[in-house]
Amino acid sequence: MTDGELALLLARAQFAFTVSFHFIFPSFSIGLASYLMVLEGLWLKTGESRYFDLFKYWLKIFAVAFAMGVVSGIVMSYQFGTNWSVFSDKAGPVIGPPMQYEVLTAFFLEAGFLGVMLFGMEKVGRGMHFLATCMVALGTAISAFWILSVNSWMQTPVGFSVGPTGQLLPTASWWEIIFNPSFPYRFAHTVTAAYLTTALAVGAVGAFHLLRGRSTEAVRTSFSMAMWMLTLVAPLQILLGDMHGLNTLEHQPAKVMAMEGHFDSHPKGAPLILFGLPDQAGKRVDYAVEIPKASSLILKHDPDAPLAGLDTIPDDREPPVAIIFWSFRIMVGLGLLMAALGAASLIARLRRRLYDWPLLHRWALLMGPTGFIAVIAGWVTTEVGRQPFTVYGVLRTADSVAPLAAPAVATSLVAFVLVYFAVFGLGTWYILKLMAHPPMPHEPGPADAPIRTAGITPASQVDRRIDPRADVAEGAR
Repeated sequence: MTDGELALLLARAQFAFTVSFHFIFPSFSIGLASYLMVLEGLWLKTGESRYFDLFKYWLKIFAVAFAMGVVSGIVMSYQFGTNWSVFSDKAGPVIGPPMQYEVLTAFFLEAGFLGVMLFGMEKVGRGMHFLATCMVALGTAISAFWILSVNSWMQTPVGFSVGPTGQLLPTASWWEIIFNPSFPYRFAHTVTAAYLTTALAVGAVGAFHLLRGRSTEAVRTSFSMAMWMLTLVAPLQILLGDMHGLNTLEHQPAKVMAMEGHFDSHPKGAPLILFGLPDQAGKRVDYAVEIPKASSLILKHDPDAPLAGLDTIPDDREPPVAIIFWSFRIMVGLGLLMAALGAASLIARLRRRLYDWPLLHRWALLMGPTGFIAVIAGWVTTEVGRQPFTVYGVLRTADSVAPLAAPAVATSLVAFVLVYFAVFGLGTWYILKLMAHPPMPHEPGPADAPIRTAGITPASQVDRRIDPRADVAEGAR
């Protein structure tokens, strides 16, 4: 391996590591912002304190997750100018304006209202505070809109021409570029995944406290709301995933061939390979477990429909099959488990056992992190499936990297790994610590944090200790 090839490999590894780490937090904060909006709206409508207690409980967790998402996201823009400066130069005329719109709309909207949301309840009134919460939730959605528009254009580029210097120049309406062929499917699929990720996390926290005997009204409410979201949205996500897959088959067939493990074309119906060991060098899947013609049925809605394989794609344009094959199966498998958990919670609800079925609670607790795993697996499927291109079919990854020496990239990669695990590991530990305590009546919010002066905490602001017996008594009432 030459120094240039090693530098490319390390640059790709660094970008994959930082993006994967970053993706965890927006996938949580997008759904959590909307959940907070719903909780505050229900409190204003009904006046029931349980909704306000849950709002303040999750607001503290949202503040930490949002901050870590912003900090980890800032690093991404610097990598475009360091490791991927050639890509930035060539694709900048197209992707630069949407990225700026994301800053001017979403980031400013979030920054302008986040402080009011966190600390302004007693200063601006309930109506204005609710508006701030809505604006933050809207800001997270707008941010996802612009980022996914740019990413989708890189997957399905349209409305551009190649200039004399090799730059990609916009030639069509910006509407055509922004709403490129894969964007609607990718946006719906990703935002829905964020809602499912949040529902699984909220449900896992509720299940944890139910298993501990802390069946307070707020705990029951949060668990019930999470299970409703899972019941209704998980089947919708499967439908959106199917639509997204059909769109990908139309515009990025090689990616779908790799996802399915189809090295060979099938003129009379392609099998669905459930499991196996892809061997890209040998152009086969070893130990394959197949369902005859099922892949054609899913992708073409006709069991006898022909499907092309990777034998129709030049070797230098094939994506890495093994990675995509397994990341896709992890995503789909976890999606089916989410739908099954939602169905089980509906059965428990109909049998009036939603809060006293320990097996369901253990299942929900185990499923807590699966939303994060699924979104990362989906991201790997999407981004690795685009290889060997950064802009699909137009600009190769090998031609996008900056002319850096391998030791320089290796040094920054090691630094990122150490700093990310230290800083964001600590932040994640703090979020888990907050989740370990159940939402309490008159839950303190971020603005109610103790004020310490010279190491002395006023008696009126001493943190309340959680007595499990009090939780049980509250649940009995």
